[in-house]
Amino acid sequence: RAMPLARRLEKLLHEFDLRSSGKWFVLSTLVGIVAGIGAIAFQLCGMVVIHFSLGMLAGFAPGEAAGEHSIFESGATEFQLGLVLLIMVIGGLASGWLVYTFAPDAEGHGTDAVIDAFHNRQGRVEHRIPIVKTIASAITIGTGGSGGREGPIAQIGAGFGAFLGEKLNLAVRDRRIMLAAGMGAGVGAIFRAPLAGALF
Repeated sequence: RAMPLARRLEKLLHEFDLRSSGKWFVLSTLVGIVAGIGAIAFQLCGMVVIHFSLGMLAGFAPGEAAGEHSIFESGATEFQLGLVLLIMVIGGLASGWLVYTFAPDAEGHGTDAVIDAFHNRQGRVEHRIPIVKTIASAITIGTGGSGGREGPIAQIGAGFGAFLGEKLNLAVRDRRIMLAAGMGAGVGAIFRAPLAGALF
């Protein structure tokens, strides 16, 4: 016979552990703050690279997404297609060299590496990956490379979440939760869409 709804609710409230909930309230706040700061740093790095490479040198200033604004004024440099192509090549080489020299796990889109860390590495991410991924992805996107912000920020946020989980000596299960929370927080922060980040 099915348990009445009131009895189910009473059982749920009885099993509710306030200390555990309080722990996750604090941890999720920390992850959100750190991943948010990482998203801001990533966004600013990209703007700086775009301004000083494509904007100042080649006279090309790609527009921002609706509702977003660059921190730089667009320059009056004349557009030069040859320089745009050269900057793209140099940006790709610089980004590739950074990743393969300092953090090979930071290669590629980003989300695949996070899924691998979740399932196969007990929620661990090397500490240097978020920093290398931030710089390399800012160079790639900022020099006109083909890529978006969602993959890199997912790996950056996940790296910060995993770093906090490791520094706080959390259990494997909790580290995995921190990694996933960091990934969602990063995506929510970079696109200014917290509900989408939570669903992600």
